[in-house]
Amino acid sequence: MHDESGKAAPGSPTVTGANTPQNSIHLNGHAVSQNGHNPTATPVPESRPPTPSVIPNSAVLREQWGGKYEFLLSCIGYCVGLGNVWRFPYLCYRNGGGVFLIPYFIMLFITGVPLFLMELSLGQYGAAGPIMVWKCCPLLKGIGIGMLCVSTLVCLYYNVIIAWTFYYLGSSFQSPLPWSCDAVANAALCGNATDGNSSSGRTYSPSEIFWNESVLGVVHSGGLHDPGPVRWSLALCLLAAWIIIFLCILRGIHSSGKVVYVTATFPYFVLFVLVIRGATLEGSLQGVAFYLTPDWGRLASAQVWNDAASQIFYSLGIGVGGLLSMASYNKFDNNVIRDTLIITMGNCGTSFFAGFAIFSILGHMAWKKGVPVGEVADSGPGLAFVAYPEALALLPGSVFWSILFFLMLFMLGIDTLFGNMEGITTAVLDEFPQLRRNTKHKSLFLGTLCFCFYLMGLLLVTNGGIYWFTLIDSFATSFGLIIITLFMCVGISFFYGVNQFCQDIIDMICHCPPWCSKVLLYFKACWVFCTPFLLLFILTYIFIEMYNTPLHYGSYVYPRWGIALGVCMGATCCLQIPIWAIVAFSKETGTLRERFQKAIQPLNSWRVNNLNSTGRTEEQVEPERVEAPFTVTLTDMDFTAITWEEGSQA
Repeated sequence: MHDESGKAAPGSPTVTGANTPQNSIHLNGHAVSQNGHNPTATPVPESRPPTPSVIPNSAVLREQWGGKYEFLLSCIGYCVGLGNVWRFPYLCYRNGGGVFLIPYFIMLFITGVPLFLMELSLGQYGAAGPIMVWKCCPLLKGIGIGMLCVSTLVCLYYNVIIAWTFYYLGSSFQSPLPWSCDAVANAALCGNATDGNSSSGRTYSPSEIFWNESVLGVVHSGGLHDPGPVRWSLALCLLAAWIIIFLCILRGIHSSGKVVYVTATFPYFVLFVLVIRGATLEGSLQGVAFYLTPDWGRLASAQVWNDAASQIFYSLGIGVGGLLSMASYNKFDNNVIRDTLIITMGNCGTSFFAGFAIFSILGHMAWKKGVPVGEVADSGPGLAFVAYPEALALLPGSVFWSILFFLMLFMLGIDTLFGNMEGITTAVLDEFPQLRRNTKHKSLFLGTLCFCFYLMGLLLVTNGGIYWFTLIDSFATSFGLIIITLFMCVGISFFYGVNQFCQDIIDMICHCPPWCSKVLLYFKACWVFCTPFLLLFILTYIFIEMYNTPLHYGSYVYPRWGIALGVCMGATCCLQIPIWAIVAFSKETGTLRERFQKAIQPLNSWRVNNLNSTGRTEEQVEPERVEAPFTVTLTDMDFTAITWEEGSQA
């Protein structure tokens, strides 16, 4: 197969007559091109149907979702993660309560939904993972490599959260809970709450002591330079987490697509139960009021708009490759616009609903302690593993509520990790399609991948592991991810062509209603103008904040070499773009302008990859026929004459 410049498409198998069917007619058994050429002089019997072109192995063997609900639930489970529970409610109360919803939904429709649709459409149309899909524009292959780097860093630290969840889940089967005041070990601690129980004189709650000493062991570490020994209880939890991930992704989407029926729906059940239970508690209304009370003056703050854009960006999982990979297993004619609206609105609605489950119970905790809600509210691991477990310990039947809560966290985390792992495995399997055909080799590859992640993750379950966890978490999805997404948006809009991209979406949606074309006009405006501008705003704010605000965990301030290491992580991801652009540029010939033009032209194999279903394959390779009332018998001499005449005219 050749690309438009006449070169062989790298990595694409030769397809005999791939372009012939669309430009040829049949006259009494001979294939004749519309311009008079006979590509092959071999007679074709009239009674035999035309033989379809050879389809690449990667297209034939590529799996597909068992149904549209599997894809929807997988994407919802991927997007609805821990950030919806432990980050959005905190950002909402910190940035003006209910007023925060205004910039939040503005950013959703200007940045979140357009980028989400772009990534889903790219994966579905190309039927390829984060690397192979850039056959549409070889110059930007580095975007796919960068996505792979980001996804690797996220998988490295994200499963550590699931390991913490396992630890708490196992501890929740004890009665009383080991972080409650009812536990014998905490009796003296809770009885002397007025006296400082640390060298600094600050009073620590039993849940804080359990988190810092029993779980993390951070009190035995001095910082990044002093990780200390591995905490084997956490190491076993981490091993169990990776074994579960391995078993769930072993058969690809055929296994993970079934698991999501439980893992994606169970968190909604738990949130609903927690909202009902929280509404019956004393002080819950104060917590909800604290969550939603508007502060209109906050709209003038740039931080509010940056927090809204960042939350939309990260909660939807854009730019990591997971969405693109999951969409690549869709049928070609799947309504990608409908799915985008369902998933994005469902994700944001879940974030808003989770706030009621969180703050109603935190309000009860503040009422019982006699302190303002702001003193017990927290974000991130501090909310999930300190504040909320302490609040649950105050409820009747605390063991049951604790088990339910940490089961929910486990389901939320594992769904997100499915998507990230899918991005990595799909990219590798696309590059080495022989792994798809050999189940044993594929299983060996997945097992090796999970085991390598486990070994690298052991650093994060040492005494000082939380310091490394915070460092990777702060830089893995920071400026590098924004730059990758910015280049994806600009590359598709201006190199591949926004008009061509919109036409691709219309081609996928067979019966595109009139409203579909109008909606695409809106998305086109976002892709070309609004979304790149807002991504630049987020990127600028990140660099300013990185320069002015030192990174810290608790009272520990990160040294310069630690910050430099984090910057290198982010830079490694986004530097893949210029590196692979130079590689693509150097493979071409001609002047600089000619090389650039060739490097942004789609390869012909980009059009072949999207033949996902037999029906569409036959439709693409069915040659045109001329219906005539009489039969003309042509001989080989006739075709030779045609060829000679055209040669003479030339």
